[in-house]
Amino acid sequence: MLNPLYQAQANIRRWKAIANFCAARTGDYAELAGLELAETKATVLRELISMVTLGVGVLFTLSFLCFALIATAFGTPYFLAVVWAIAGIWLIVSLAAFFTMRAQLRGANHFGSLQSELREDLKAIKEAL
Repeated sequence: MLNPLYQAQANIRRWKAIANFCAARTGDYAELAGLELAETKATVLRELISMVTLGVGVLFTLSFLCFALIATAFGTPYFLAVVWAIAGIWLIVSLAAFFTMRAQLRGANHFGSLQSELREDLKAIKEAL
């Protein structure tokens, strides 16, 4: 008769310890989430500014290069071939940029430290049970 009572008390103590652990870690999670949010925000902003700057520079360079090629080919029998070749090159550049951006977005791991901490704590809770 006493054994189930002691077992219930042990379970209550264990759950109380887990609740205390989770309550203590909640502040740590909030602080870590804030730090990761600030770091991610700064990183995304720097990447966005550099991508826009690079994109504008590349587009202007390619545009003027294309105008120069078309002007050079004007009045020659290769005019249409040059125009279509430039259009094809622009298509290839656009597709390459699309697939590169898609690959970069796929590999992003935002809030990785917070996820890792939560995984470790859940593992510790499972072991305590």
